[in-house]
Amino acid sequence: MLIREATADDWPRIWPFWHRVVAAGETYTWDPGTSEEDARALWMNPAKQVYAVEGDDGTVVASAYVTPNYAGPAAGIANAGFMVDPDRAGRGIGRLLAGHVLDEARKAGYRGMVFNAVVETNPAVKLWTSMGFTILGTVPEAFDHPRHGRVGLHIMYKALLP
Repeated sequence: MLIREATADDWPRIWPFWHRVVAAGETYTWDPGTSEEDARALWMNPAKQVYAVEGDDGTVVASAYVTPNYAGPAAGIANAGFMVDPDRAGRGIGRLLAGHVLDEARKAGYRGMVFNAVVETNPAVKLWTSMGFTILGTVPEAFDHPRHGRVGLHIMYKALLP
């Protein structure tokens, strides 16, 4: 697999799985009805460093971005978003992409990374904790999950630089 910087030409290959993941309403706090235009502006924002993962057949199977979580004097803390094509889940793509994004965030000088709203039932919680993220707190019953009802949103953090 190849992880590289995404280009505008990648969006038509990212959108189908982005839409599928968000429309499911289980793992992201974005509106499940987000239009393609709004999704593109959100994900491919020029202020973000966006990555694409190409499978062995050249198809884009995942994408991620890194961006400052805060502004000004707190801009040294990163935020990131990750999407893996659900048809490719469970193959280690998320872990591979996460390692790449963490390395790139360190290289960019970020001191840490925070996730502001990780749905507590999201299988990625296990991935993030295995990679050294800690749960700083949980906003109880903040997310209306389509299968589990009201569940919490974790705030997770990992230091990147000593």
